[in-house]
Amino acid sequence: MKLPRIVDSRITASSRLFAVEELQLEFSNGNARVYERLKGGAVPGVMIVARNADNEILLIEEYAAGFHEYQLTLPKGAVDHGESVLQAANRELAEEVGFGARELTFVKNLTVAPGHMGFSLDVVFAQDLYEHQLLGDEPEPIRVVPWPVNQLSELIVSDQFNEGRAIAALMLCREKGLL
Repeated sequence: MKLPRIVDSRITASSRLFAVEELQLEFSNGNARVYERLKGGAVPGVMIVARNADNEILLIEEYAAGFHEYQLTLPKGAVDHGESVLQAANRELAEEVGFGARELTFVKNLTVAPGHMGFSLDVVFAQDLYEHQLLGDEPEPIRVVPWPVNQLSELIVSDQFNEGRAIAALMLCREKGLL
């Protein structure tokens, strides 16, 4: 399929973190539409599925501003300038969970609501963990919740674990034989 032609674009709102972009599009069949999207940033993200020596996944419970509640999820964060995805995964793991990994495996790049946002996230699997704590940028300590790999199905359907990216990351790791 032929991509629509961008007739015009403009930023209609912005904040410290986001810019809302209005796109005036013309599709190959002549139809015109106006789309709004959160413009993608230059900062990629990373999400880590970390398995410890006890065959547990290390989850975190952190504040989710979008829902004004605490949620159980996987460690994640931004890739800093000059870092590789694997370096960022190891740093975020140390900041949020207190462990480093001797073995890191890139799993897959995931998009997040691509009809409305230009953001993506790289999933990384971490194993052969060792204690390593780095100071992060979180406003409060993050609670680490080890979850047995053999109870992964229970986690996926649990009311405590709802983030679609985290569910997808776990399923991808399981499908690739990493869990």
